[in-house]
Amino acid sequence: MDTTKILSIVQIVVCAVLVVSILLQNRAEGLGQMFGGGGEIFRTKRGLEKFLYYLTIGLIVVLVVTSLVILKLSSK
Repeated sequence: MDTTKILSIVQIVVCAVLVVSILLQNRAEGLGQMFGGGGEIFRTKRGLEKFLYYLTIGLIVVLVVTSLVILKLSSK
């Protein structure tokens, strides 16, 4: 396998894990929160929520880097 194929597979896996990570962050606050209603309470992220937050940021960085590397390799 060449490098572009391997990076494409990595990119697909990262995308799937990123979608799961984003969906797990939903706190199920109801439809009222979606449209701006309800009481807003500020609280810090702790435990699994904090881990998912940083995992999502890391996956986005990996996705962008792999995309740029694939772009650079395909332009040769």
